[in-house]
Amino acid sequence: MMDSKNGKLWSKETPWPSLRETQDKFSKMMTDESLDAFRSVSRKPGLQIWTINNMKMAPVSPRGFGNFFEGDCYIVLYIVEHRGSRQSIDVHYWIGNTSSQDEQGAAAMYVTQLDEYLGGSPVQHREVQGYESSRFRSYFKNGLIYKKGGVASGFHHVDTNVYNILRLLHVKGRKNVTATEVEVSWNSFNNGDIFLLDIGKAIVQWNGPQSNRREKLKAVLLAQDIRDRERGGRAQIGVVEGGDERDSPELMKIMTAVLGQRNGPVREATPDDRSEQAQNNNVRLYHVFEHSGNLVVQEVATEPLTQDLLRSSDCYILDQRGSSVMVWKGKQASKEERREALNRAVGFIKAKNYPSSTSVKVMCEGGESAMFKHLFKSWRDKGQTQGLGTTYNVGKIAKVDQAKFDVMQLHARPELAAQQRMVDDGSGDVTVWRIENLELAEVNRRTYGQFYGGDCYLVLYSYQRAGHQQYILYMWQGRHATTDEITACAYQAVNVDNKYNGAPVQVRVVMGKEPRHFLAIFKGRLIIFEGGTGRAGVVNPDKGARLFQVRGNDELSTKATEVQARASSLNTNDVFLLKTDHASYLWYGKGCSGDERVVGRAMSDVLSKQDKQVVMEGQEPAEFWVALGGKGPYASDKRMQREEPLHSPRLFECSNQTGRFRMTEVDDFTQDDLDEEDVMLLDTWEEIFLWVGNLANQYETKEAWNCAQEYLRTHPARRDPDTPIIFVKEGHEPPTFTGWFNAWDPHKWIDFSNLNKSPGGSYQAPGSPMTSPPIYRTHGGDLSPRPATPTSPPTLRTQSPGLMNLSPSSRFNLTFTDGGMKSPSAGHSGKFLDPELLINKSPSELPQGVDPSQREAHLSDVDFENLLGSSRADFLRLPKWRQADLKKKAGLF
Repeated sequence: MMDSKNGKLWSKETPWPSLRETQDKFSKMMTDESLDAFRSVSRKPGLQIWTINNMKMAPVSPRGFGNFFEGDCYIVLYIVEHRGSRQSIDVHYWIGNTSSQDEQGAAAMYVTQLDEYLGGSPVQHREVQGYESSRFRSYFKNGLIYKKGGVASGFHHVDTNVYNILRLLHVKGRKNVTATEVEVSWNSFNNGDIFLLDIGKAIVQWNGPQSNRREKLKAVLLAQDIRDRERGGRAQIGVVEGGDERDSPELMKIMTAVLGQRNGPVREATPDDRSEQAQNNNVRLYHVFEHSGNLVVQEVATEPLTQDLLRSSDCYILDQRGSSVMVWKGKQASKEERREALNRAVGFIKAKNYPSSTSVKVMCEGGESAMFKHLFKSWRDKGQTQGLGTTYNVGKIAKVDQAKFDVMQLHARPELAAQQRMVDDGSGDVTVWRIENLELAEVNRRTYGQFYGGDCYLVLYSYQRAGHQQYILYMWQGRHATTDEITACAYQAVNVDNKYNGAPVQVRVVMGKEPRHFLAIFKGRLIIFEGGTGRAGVVNPDKGARLFQVRGNDELSTKATEVQARASSLNTNDVFLLKTDHASYLWYGKGCSGDERVVGRAMSDVLSKQDKQVVMEGQEPAEFWVALGGKGPYASDKRMQREEPLHSPRLFECSNQTGRFRMTEVDDFTQDDLDEEDVMLLDTWEEIFLWVGNLANQYETKEAWNCAQEYLRTHPARRDPDTPIIFVKEGHEPPTFTGWFNAWDPHKWIDFSNLNKSPGGSYQAPGSPMTSPPIYRTHGGDLSPRPATPTSPPTLRTQSPGLMNLSPSSRFNLTFTDGGMKSPSAGHSGKFLDPELLINKSPSELPQGVDPSQREAHLSDVDFENLLGSSRADFLRLPKWRQADLKKKAGLF
């Protein structure tokens, strides 16, 4: 292999001999029978998993998804179908910490073969236990469980309805949860994490005193997942708050019986082994090729990268300084080069002395991931269009060539609103203030649309959506405004926001970077003056000749921007107005369209009441050039008009807790990934959204703006630091935000704002994919351990004195009461039924007299609210479709 710009030679075999030898051995023994495994591969959307067993792919039952044995390797296939029947395919191979070299080689070879079998389009990923990618973790919303053992130990992956179990799971993580089997002992506990004691028929969750609400919720979902998939829904769940163990005496009796008496306090919290990756803006692109039997890796470029660096006939490695290594395979690269891509990435990691856990992704031309595209300054997919038209970028000012569209579609189709960056057609109510002496001064309506570079403005826009009043608060910052004025603008925005109870969506607008909706508000009359002020009584200095560049095709997309009155400011693709003391000239470039000329004429009437002399490019009178200081070169090449790249949106959880900006990407994101305690950053490339949950801490909320600016500043693609930043609060999301999410539920937080805690201290996730709600309590009830028949296996009898005559399957007779799970044998007065008799039951399984369509009528008020997330009165006020949806999620439909 050869490295560096001049080429350093390494032997083709040197960097990864053990893996190469394993794969060579594996390929020789690979038979048609081995390749038959691919015939069972489904091309339908969804998740498929195999483990490597005796060098062959063995399918894993869906009930075992999310469970990974540390001694094994797995292959994970995920297929998503997009609109237009287009599929995206990801293939991962997962390496357990104690898996053998042979298994790792076999898994890598199978991934390469599977990639070829699926036509070479999948993105290949190498995953190492404990360092899985966000994409991989997104498949397992309830978390990953690491189990001891593997094929060699004769394990069974998942046996449903088996209760002969004793294990302790150490649960870590807020967004992406992992649970690792640890020694069943008090020595394994610490104050900062959560532990699940699984004894078969019962799962006891112990919450460390320093764990937070989000971690507790995630652990509950994981416990539910174990109950539903591994115990057929028949295990019971209890919760102990580590800081208030006295409130859970019955549950503590169970834990003491299993773990023995605790000697001394629990260990202090330990930091996570792996901190989230900070954004890495050091990116290098390498060309990978063979020369005289040797592998050559030659540096091509550093950031910012451009798409034209990638040639279809070659393969490349993109290195983010060891945090991630990505291989790009050109469509016309040789079959050998494409097949060796994964090996080369692993060899590159070893040659660079990067950690073995370094993330590896392999993708083909045309199948690039969003993360890969975001590392390039510009990216365009073949045949790509944007929204309902085509967006071009000339110089620094966006030029939009949009097809006409029905604005009513923006409300009916939020995804269109998001793509167009338009909540409506700008026909709502507008109020404009200017910052004067650090206070708000309302602007005369006759001058609406006139913005001066020496000022700062607040623009409050209100409109109706679904019968509700919505607000957007734009903070426009002039290029020449003082620091005090910019600070006062932000301060006054908070005051206006408070006046409307936090409802406005706040948008920071830097002069010259006005978003499309901002243009639409002023109906073709938006004028940006380079300097000066609009304050009453202030006379701006006479600048002599003034030149304005007019851009837009209709009144929704037009603005005039003052530029230097020099010939070099002209552009052949645009319309310009030159205004002097004696005359006004309307200049039409050869590349401008008829629509642009029409809006240019209308804008010129706003700018000047003088008669305009129309000047066609190439036919300028001498006076025109004299006013501009003389004739000179300017942008006259139509090829400057290029299509603006469309990037896939990316969602990040933001954190500044370590004193350094960090972010965790949320892959394959949905609305459920917006947590009330978080600040989230949604990057749609042309705009940055900051979403702030109602329970986000004050410090992170305050720092949100700085986080967004830091994100732009450190982005490896050298992003424009003046990209619009839009501040969105939970419950007040505009369609330009919600349109990036599939199946947005506008009632999610309105209905469930008080449901984070349910009676008994439970942490319930409304609409979670469980078959029944969280079933546990923290105090009271009869949870006393009672000896049962001595049927436990010998390996369990030596755990502690309290287990000598107890089996995991029948050690305790459990009854949950008082707000938890009521035993069917407990009996009721007849007015209300136990939820277990109603949830996920066919009509024939329901008790006599229960109407299958009205199961909720037989619930107590407490059970009703726990299951459906609202009181009866609030539930009945919901639309029928929403009631049905909630009943489906609760298993009552």
